Amino acid sequence: AWYVPCLASLETLQELCRKENLRCKSIGITNKSLKSYEVEYLCDYKVEEGTEYYLVKWKGWPESSNTWEPQKNLKCPLLLQNFLNDKEEYLSRVREGKAVKVRNHVKALKPAIADYVVKKAKQRIALQRWKEELNRKKNHKAMILVENTVDLEGPPLDFYYINEYKPAPGINVINGITTGCECTDCPAEKCCPKEAGFILAYNKRKKLKIQPGLPIYECNSFCRCGPDCPNRIVQKGTPYSLCIFRTNNGRGWGVKTLQKIKTNSFVMEYVGEVITSEEAERRGQLYDNQGNTYLFDLDYDSDEFTVDAARYGNVSHFVNHSCDPNLQVFNVFIDNLDLRLPRIALFSTRTIKAGEELTFDYQMKGSVDLTSDSADGLSPSRKRIRTVCKCGAVCCRGYLN
Repeated sequence: AWYVPCLASLETLQELCRKENLRCKSIGITNKSLKSYEVEYLCDYKVEEGTEYYLVKWKGWPESSNTWEPQKNLKCPLLLQNFLNDKEEYLSRVREGKAVKVRNHVKALKPAIADYVVKKAKQRIALQRWKEELNRKKNHKAMILVENTVDLEGPPLDFYYINEYKPAPGINVINGITTGCECTDCPAEKCCPKEAGFILAYNKRKKLKIQPGLPIYECNSFCRCGPDCPNRIVQKGTPYSLCIFRTNNGRGWGVKTLQKIKTNSFVMEYVGEVITSEEAERRGQLYDNQGNTYLFDLDYDSDEFTVDAARYGNVSHFVNHSCDPNLQVFNVFIDNLDLRLPRIALFSTRTIKAGEELTFDYQMKGSVDLTSDSADGLSPSRKRIRTVCKCGAVCCRGYLN
């Protein structure tokens, strides 16, 4: 039978059931729970006859069921604190550059403040759900956090998290290799890198030791070595907990590390849809109207294929450009030795402190056109308007291209 996944959240489905007085055991609406109440967020505030009241949005109930409740009835200290913080945040923004007198005894919130508080509460819930979704879909142990203390922007509406390349029809990103190294203690003389004509990419501390431009050949699924092999790094996924955060200087979302990262350490892989260069050319023209794109040419051996992370990608989708980056691009080969289809790995160029934003240079060899511009040497069909760079580096070139 044909079916499609439901895009509505659990709370939305519960709201529909309660509104229509329906029972659905699979989503938790039974005779017993049909009339259960849990505070989802607080919408407004007022004082009547000396008593403080809050307008409550009940979890799993439509907004038409919101009720005013005295503070003594509310057992949700965190939601109360969020409400007060959001109210103060709005007032502090209004006060900037203005002499605003704040009254100590407010009888009711202004509509603009209440509207902001509700939007902030909905955003907090949406970002929390997005964080949970990202962590369900990732295939590595490290956590992904989401943070927005800048504006009311919520999760991207047309982005789907994937862990590996999503090939377009007719493109095979696994070439079906049937052999691997016979090492019991890698690296040995006949280990994978040497078989390919290159040196092992990692040292004894599992840190990168080769120069940019050289390929990385890791042990594959047919190798005799186990999961602790020192030549299995990229394939294990991101080892660091990362945070997707909203930047405060107009660069949209960015990514920062929550842990210290040492020099020459693997940080993340760049994944997306693998498409032909011809299709990338067509999409590039369409993306121009949006002002950005996420096209990464796989040009290690040829320019036949491109990775497009606009709709499908992982955390790397949100990594911003810098003219003084702390990440470097490397081509990696594991279960596919097709030189036209390397995997793209990002390694640290220096020690990165916890809380520091992760960046790479979009002009790096084999790097990506994440903006609505291209290099001057491209064909006329791909020449685009130059975009101002906002990286803030001392050595900033002024433009992304």
